[in-house]
Amino acid sequence: MAKYKKVRKLTPEDAAYIAGLIDGEGTISLSRKHRGEHRQLMVSISNTEAPLLNYVKKTIGAGRITNKRTYQANHTPGLTYAISNRQALSVLELVSPYLKTYKAKRAKLILRNYVRLTPRNGKYTPAQLKERDFFIDKFLRLNPRRQAPVPASRN
Repeated sequence: MAKYKKVRKLTPEDAAYIAGLIDGEGTISLSRKHRGEHRQLMVSISNTEAPLLNYVKKTIGAGRITNKRTYQANHTPGLTYAISNRQALSVLELVSPYLKTYKAKRAKLILRNYVRLTPRNGKYTPAQLKERDFFIDKFLRLNPRRQAPVPASRN
């Protein structure tokens, strides 16, 4: 069985700083690694400054940094720090009080429901799958770009 690194306890200053990075340049998502798989919690921060992402990884004590693909020669190579599943859940517990954007609502929804709706063995009952699908839909709608447009009022 794999042994996962524990997320370190963060100082209030570090938690607030990392929350700012997540709010500004990061994502809180439920994504699939492979087609047909269930969605997994992922927290990531993208940046072009390796020292910044190294600080995040060292401070949190878990996660990984990967290179992003550069599509044009004049673009600066980018990097992404990512942490997933239960480790990401631990990070959200620490930084959620400091989040200010729609990501605060996403973090709150995740913290309230993710463990209950994600069995560690990956086996879901039909009722769990239905509730999880509702949860995922609600989560995805918390992104302002995904919300249904408001119909124009008639004057």
